[in-house]
Parts: sequence; C-alpha cells; structure tokens
Amino acid sequence: MQQPLVLDAIDRHLLDLVQQDAGRPLHDLGAEVGLSPSAVQRRLTRYRAAGLLTRQVAVIDPGRAGSTALAAVLVTLDRESAEHHASFRKRMLAEPRVQQCYDLAGEWDYLVILVTRDLGECREVSDRLFMRDENVRRFDTLPVLDAIKTGRFVPLRG
Repeated sequence: MQQPLVLDAIDRHLLDLVQQDAGRPLHDLGAEVGLSPSAVQRRLTRYRAAGLLTRQVAVIDPGRAGSTALAAVLVTLDRESAEHHASFRKRMLAEPRVQQCYDLAGEWDYLVILVTRDLGECREVSDRLFMRDENVRRFDTLPVLDAIKTGRFVPLRG
C-alpha cells in the first residue's frame, strides 16, 4: 500500500481548485495559489504519479443531456462470501448505467446509483441486475425526484 502524500497548504488549495474544475489553465491555477504555471504542472504530475489524482473526467449535466432518470438501489445479497461479493462488484463495474456503487455496513450490503433514460429503462436495468441475480436476496429501487447536491469533492482545506 502506498503511503499518503504529505500535502502542504498550497497542495490542498491547488487540489481543491482542480477538483472544482480540472480544465482551468495552469496560469489561472498558479495565479490563485501563488505559483508559476510550471510549478503547478510539476505538482499535478507528482499527484498523478503518486496515485492521488486518478483521472480527469468531463461532468455532464443529466438535465441538459436529455431525458434521464436517477435511482438509488439498496441491495442485500443472499450468500456472503468473497466470491459472491467479487462477482456482484464485477457486474456493477461492467454496467455503464451504474453510476456509483458503495459497499455498506448494516442491513443493506450495497447502495447502487443508476442513471437511465427513463423509469421504464430503470425498471429493465433493475430487473436484469438484481431480480435475475439468484444471489440478490432483496433490493429496493428508489427513484430520485431531484438531485439536490452531487459530486465527488474531497475537502482538503480547513
């Protein structure tokens, strides 16, 4: 396991800015944190090499992309084993309509966030992923009425 990077105040500020918009020009980022564009680039390269920055993605607003439906699905497996969990996780990773998947402690084993065209497709995907899986004991699909806050921001500054 890799050791976590030791981050100074500039690192934390820079990472906060990049999490908000990774497409900002280096000179804009540098002006905000007090570094030259080349110093910003060196830090970003260090973060990537250390595995702190794992990828850079474009975030699409589902509302502007056309008709979309979000659903949260709570899942409990019937049989508990490393192999059964690995199989479930592999299927979730392979399904493009699974936007997020979390392993939970408590009554439910997983929380799965689905993004589909509409509620009809949501039902089809839920049936295929959960109802037809012999190892899913129970699942509850909860359509999302409104996305109040979304994101993957990790707060690094105080």
